[in-house]
Amino acid sequence: MAGFLDDDRPAPKRAHELGQDLSQLAVAELDERITLLEAEIERLKDAREKKSASRSAADAFFKKA
Repeated sequence: MAGFLDDDRPAPKRAHELGQDLSQLAVAELDERITLLEAEIERLKDAREKKSASRSAADAFFKKA
């Protein structure tokens, strides 16, 4: 049964971990991580903006009532 689990598929790529040792990464890998992290930062900013707008709308609604 173990043969089914021990196949030749590559292991899933680990996400970047904060504080991770970067000395073993190539420049291309660092560039890739920077791109991914910048995209994640933008996603977080968008989510924050939507939540802030939703909160402002709720505050405005309840202040009028």
